[in-house]
Amino acid sequence: MQKAIIGKKLGMTQLFTEDGTVIPVTVIEAGPVAVVQKKTVENDGYSAIQVGFGDCKDKALNKPLKGHLAKAGVANKKHLKEFRLEDDSAYNVGDEIKADVFAEGDKVDVTGISKGHGFAGTVKRWGTHRGPMTHGSGYHRGVGSMGACSTPSRVMKNKRLPGHMGVEQVTIQNLVVVKVDAEKNIILVKGAIPGPKGGIVTIKDTVKA
Repeated sequence: MQKAIIGKKLGMTQLFTEDGTVIPVTVIEAGPVAVVQKKTVENDGYSAIQVGFGDCKDKALNKPLKGHLAKAGVANKKHLKEFRLEDDSAYNVGDEIKADVFAEGDKVDVTGISKGHGFAGTVKRWGTHRGPMTHGSGYHRGVGSMGACSTPSRVMKNKRLPGHMGVEQVTIQNLVVVKVDAEKNIILVKGAIPGPKGGIVTIKDTVKA
């Protein structure tokens, strides 16, 4: 990983190219993030930088976190994350990383927490086929056959069943940065990204470049 930043999903819109092509984009408020800590091989066994994003009030933090941020001389930050960069020598504690770390045309991977759908049935959760809707059928959106009766006398593993849907970490790879507004700390990424509006996401250079 060469560069990365934390951001907040603001929503989706569209841009038009000079030839009139419509590009669907996701608007991300990317940073600024402050470098809170530098981890080294000597002290921690690996090299990384810890960054903080999102200003917050004192009552939103516990005492250990307040002390951690005060030691770095950084204002209160709600979200902390570590990035293992290939070369973090250019960053020092207290430095700011802004949206202009990325440029138009860059390929990025965006990681976020997917939208929650609560307890969902198999049709919604897995896209299974429903039962017949006519001829007196009383079985429409159930789970379907559970398997044979006497052998193996149990439900086989990986059977697609109802359950909790969403609220999982999802990464969308190889998205293109369409536009960067350094003054407003805005990055426009082509296509959709995980999570609801206001969700926290991580943007980093793609592993598939």
